[in-house]
Amino acid sequence: MRLFLALSAVVLALFVGAQLHAADLQVGDDAPDFQLVGSDGKTYKLSDFKNKQAVVIAWYPKAFTGGCTKECASFAKDGKLLRAFNVAYFTASTDAPELNKKFAESDQIKADYPILSDPGGKVATEYGIYNGKNATRVTFIIDKNGKIADIDTKVNTESHAADVAGKLKKLGVEEKK
Repeated sequence: MRLFLALSAVVLALFVGAQLHAADLQVGDDAPDFQLVGSDGKTYKLSDFKNKQAVVIAWYPKAFTGGCTKECASFAKDGKLLRAFNVAYFTASTDAPELNKKFAESDQIKADYPILSDPGGKVATEYGIYNGKNATRVTFIIDKNGKIADIDTKVNTESHAADVAGKLKKLGVEEKK
C-alpha cells in the first residue's frame, strides 16, 4: 500500500508539474512544437512553418458536439478570411484521427482545412489545455518565428474564423496580395 501511495504521489507530482509548466504559456513564449495527423491524412509539424508563415491552432473539446461543430464550421465557411493572410490554420482536438476525418467530411463541417488529432492529449498538455479527458477550447496564434502571438480563451464559436482574421490583422500578420 505504501508503494502504491508513493508511486501515486510521484505520478501526480509529475502530472501537476507538467500542467503548471504548460499552463504558464504566455504571449511571447516559444510555442511548443507539435507533430499531429490531420483529417487529410498528412502529418503537420509546427517547425515546418517556422520562418515561413504564422500558424493558428484552434483547440476544441469533442467532435460532433454543438459548440465544436459551430467552431469548425465557422473555419470552413469563413476560411477565405483566414486565407487572406500568410497563415496555416487548423482546428484540433484529442479525438482519434478517424473520428476527426469523419467530422471534417460531415455535412455540418465540410472542412477545406485540416483538423488535427492529438489522441492521448500529449500536445494539448504541452499547451496547458488538457483536462485529462479532452482539450479545452483555446485558440493559439503563433507568429512565423514560432512565438505565441495571441491566446484566445473566450472563443465565440459561431464567428471564430472572422474573429481570428481580425486578430491576424491587428497582430500585423502579412496579408497576401
